[in-house]
Parts: sequence; C-alpha cells; structure tokens
Amino acid sequence: MSQIKDKVVFIAGGSGGIGSACARLFAKAGAKVVITGRNLETVQTLANELNAAGYTVYAKEMQVTDLASVSDAARSTYEDLGSIDVLINAFGMGVIQPLLDINPDSAKEMIDVNVFGTFLVTQTVFRFMNEQKSGRIIMFPGTMGKYVMKNASLYAATKHALQGFVKGLIEENRRVPIGFTLMYLGGVDTDFWDAPTVEMRVQRDKMLSVDEVAKAVYYAASQPAGSVLNEVVMQPESHQLV
Repeated sequence: MSQIKDKVVFIAGGSGGIGSACARLFAKAGAKVVITGRNLETVQTLANELNAAGYTVYAKEMQVTDLASVSDAARSTYEDLGSIDVLINAFGMGVIQPLLDINPDSAKEMIDVNVFGTFLVTQTVFRFMNEQKSGRIIMFPGTMGKYVMKNASLYAATKHALQGFVKGLIEENRRVPIGFTLMYLGGVDTDFWDAPTVEMRVQRDKMLSVDEVAKAVYYAASQPAGSVLNEVVMQPESHQLV
C-alpha cells in the first residue's frame, strides 16, 4: 500500500506551478489533498477538476502573511480531516535585480512572503503535527538557499533564511517525530520567471518540469516511518551549481 494513501496533504501555494503539480500527483496516489492559495476561485477550479476525476481534494483561500487566514485554513483542515500529515510550502516570490534597482516595497513584500509567510504557515501547521506526534514538512529554499548568483542578493538572503529556519527546527525538535525536507531546486519552468521583478534571461525549455519536481516531493513525503529525506538537490543538467 502507498505510504501516502489516505494521508492529509496540506499544500500552501497550490494555485499553480509546483503546488498544483503536487496536488495532482498526491491526489492520484490516494491522499486527501488540501490546496490553498490567495485566489479561492483558482484553487477551487483545480479541486473541482480532480474531484470530478474521482479524487479527494479540498480548496481553501489562504493569505500566507495573515495569521487569521492561515489559522482558519489549518484549523478547519485538522478539524474536518483529523490530521495534517504532510505540509508542502510551495509558495514564494522573487526579486532578482541589481541592488540599486530594487524597489523597497518589492523587497519588503518578498521578505514578508518568503520568510514571514513560511514562518507563519509552518508554526501554525506544526502545532497540529506536534499534537498528533507525526508529520512531514517540505520546504523549497531552491539552489539560492545554498549558492548565490549575480543580482540575486536579496532573493538568496530569503532562501538562506529558510535553510537556517529548518535546520534550527530540526535541532529544536529532536524528540518529536516530524521529518523536514529541504528541496534545493535549480530552475523550474513556472510563471515565476514572468514576474516583472525577475530580470533574467532564461531558457525555460531547459529547466526542470513541475512534474519532475512533484515526483521528488512525493518521494520525500512517502518515506517509511523512521526515515527522512533531509535534503534534495535537483538541477537542470544545463546549468548545474556544485
């Protein structure tokens, strides 16, 4: 039997890209999937599509930087489904520009989403996992959480923050059976690259696909009890960083 069947998978940022690919894969594996996003209509459309195909998927509106919104989404999931077994933090934004070109408002928004939002969602869901004494939490610091590149100083800072956050949580919770996975992904073909604050010339046809990434996330989430895949480094062959 699949390690994921009947598990409750909570996807923060499920409206597109990696989040929606994970929703599809986990739903097909028999999980009870909760997809959240800023736009309820978008995540509800995906949920309706998957439910029509015979899977079990729920959609919830959630603003990752708003405590009440995050609390409502997590609490209602736990109360309705009885647990939250896997948290996938698949949200984030990018500002990849030279330092002197960065608008402070864009900088603050990215820090709020990537750092404070990750803290808020993780802390909120962790309360329920701590109560049930089990769970897996999957983060996406990306390769910028390990390395740096030109014009990505502030973006890399937020991704290094995620790495430090998770490593600190592992030390803090040695006696709690909750597994943490850091996904260090290179370029992934998503609409991340369409944002006006991401000023890079990229070849999206040479990037990782969201389906490839979803398979890696599934592998991390479906490790047997007593085993955890702490780090995954996955990059396009065309531009590896080591």
